Formats: sequence, structure tokens, C-alpha cells
Amino acid sequence: MSTATTPAERRALATALPPLRDDDRAAIEGFLDAFWADTGIAVQTAAAYRRDLEGLARWRDGRDGGIAHADRGALFEHLAWRTRHGWSPRSNARLLSALRAFYADRQRRHGRTDDPTALLDPPKLPRSLPKALSESQIDALLDAPDTGTPEGLRDRTMLELMYACGLRVSELTGLPANGVNLRQGALRVTGKGGRTRLVPLGEEAQHWLQRYLDDARGALTGKRALPGGAQGETPLFVTASRTPMSRQQFWALVKRYAVLAGIDAARISPHGLRHSFATHLLNRGADLRALQMLLGHSSLSTTQIYTLVAREQLKRLHTTHHPRG
Repeated sequence: MSTATTPAERRALATALPPLRDDDRAAIEGFLDAFWADTGIAVQTAAAYRRDLEGLARWRDGRDGGIAHADRGALFEHLAWRTRHGWSPRSNARLLSALRAFYADRQRRHGRTDDPTALLDPPKLPRSLPKALSESQIDALLDAPDTGTPEGLRDRTMLELMYACGLRVSELTGLPANGVNLRQGALRVTGKGGRTRLVPLGEEAQHWLQRYLDDARGALTGKRALPGGAQGETPLFVTASRTPMSRQQFWALVKRYAVLAGIDAARISPHGLRHSFATHLLNRGADLRALQMLLGHSSLSTTQIYTLVAREQLKRLHTTHHPRG
């Protein structure tokens, strides 16, 4: 029987675990360094893997040689403990991915002869469809910022680029100023795994981006030189305090503008604009392979989820309006 807890209670459980031992810390950091060098893992994924592996290490607290020497029974017990205390199947599936990568590294670089994750079945995940907004809701959301202020003009431009270009949140907030080429009408975007792609800019997106560069960015930066980002590149979108816009700050903006636009805040997220971009393109006949390139998906199977979204919307339209619906 699951004793599901709230997120706050799960955080309290995790905080109450013993501190991380030095040998476990060294094993985890060594794995993450090697895994990043081999795969170019995204910063957010690396941080999630670190949290999950540190959680297991603290839960074990050095028993039987710590995380590096844990056997299948120990991993199963930890997964069962997480399930009892309300961690979701999706969260446990991510933990299992981290464990598989970690113990594969122990085999490859440290001479471990067995894989304790080999017979662990992944949790069954519910198939959830992305939440896409209607085109009228998108229009209302884009019209919500007050473009008479530098902050409002920046926000309108960010919302426009996210929807018009199908960007991930991290791609949008991490976009450098030199990643924009208005003459060619394109963005140079760095996505997951450090992969770079060119994304075309439509006329509307170019219009708002030009306005932001001409009328708002200088006012926000005070026309001062800005510190470079991770690669030393100046960020395109900045806050009133002259710092790069973070994912969390943009999430708060999207929520606020959703309320102003009369959209249920529970139905929207920054990633929802990317889902809407993909769904609306498919609804208007876009090619799935072209959509894969625009979204920066490494696998076509990832893009195919959007065909299900479009199909569900067509079914609802038929049920609502057709005499035989």
C-alpha cells in the first residue's frame, strides 16, 4: 500500500537522510564528469541525475561499500521506499535511467563485473499528451503584455519567439545576442546535448524582435556591457536588474500573462507554447520530418506524439459539431 506524501513531505524525508559521504560524492562526481564528456548531457539532466544518485547514496549511508557497490536488492529496496512515499513513476523512471548510466560507467571504467540494474523493470508511465492552447488562446496570451514598457516589450518578444519558433524554455532564456540574424531571418539555437540548429523567423517574430532590440534592450541594460553567459556570450533577454532571464522567472511571467488573458493557469506552462507551435503546424499540414528538425528532436518517435494531439483535437471537433458525432 502506497503511503503517498505531499512534495513538502518528500522534501522533508530527503532532508532527514544522513549527509553524503565523501567516497559516494567522489563516485558520483567522477561519473557525471565522464558521462558529460561522452554524451554532452544537458545541464538540467546532469543536475537531476546528481540529485537522484545522491539520494540513493544518502539513503544507503555507506552500507556494503556505498553506492558504487550496491546490488540489485539494494536498488529495488530504494525504489520501493520511494514508491511508498509518493515519488511518481516518472520520477522513478528518471532515477532508473541515472542508475543504469552510473553502473554502466562502473563496469566500463572501474572493473565492476555485474550490472545491478539489469533485471529492474522500469515503472509503467501513463501516456500523457502535451497540453496545447487553441490559436485564439495564443492570440490572447501574446496580446497580454503591455508593450508600452521595456519589460512588456521584452515579454511579448519572448512569448512570440517561444511560440513562433517552438523553442524549449532553456533555449529561449539561454539565447545569446549573437544567435540572432535578422538579415537572414533565423536564430541559432543550442538545444539538448549541445546540438545547434537554425530556426527560421517569421515576419511577426522578426517584427517584435527588432522592436525589442531597438526600443527595450538598451533601456533594460542601461546601455552597459553585460557579463557573458556559460560560453562568454551576452544574453539576449535580460531583466531590469541587468541579469539574464532565468527559466523560473519566465515561468512566473507566463503564469501572470495567462491570468490576464483569461486562460486557466493550470492549462499552461512555458513548454505548452512549444507544444502549441507543433500542434498548430501539424493541424495546418506541416510535414512531420520538417517539424522534427524545427523542434530539434534527435528521434522522429519523439515528434510523433504531436500527431496524437492533433488527432485528439479532430475527434473533439467532430464530436462537438458533426450531426453523427
